[in-house]
Amino acid sequence: MSTSTGATGTDITIDSVRELLSDRKVFPGLPDDLGEDAELVLDSLGLVWLLHVVEERYGLVVEPSDEDIAGLTSLRRLTGYLRGVQEGGVRGES
Repeated sequence: MSTSTGATGTDITIDSVRELLSDRKVFPGLPDDLGEDAELVLDSLGLVWLLHVVEERYGLVVEPSDEDIAGLTSLRRLTGYLRGVQEGGVRGES
């Protein structure tokens, strides 16, 4: 289930999500030049942290279902999902 509350007027982009994933304390195995379609595996702690930061920066409360989480397998898919939530709670393209 995706939930959206609040809006900051700032669109979520591939580059903004890449920047969120650049914290090496939380995502130590991700390269700085993470490609849009490179395989992305987020552990539960990393996902919780990421969703917390999305809420802080974009005013979005995102509560992905297990099915949603299973589809977050690349930077492009993660960005599409978050953008879909931002645009009205609709699941992003996968």
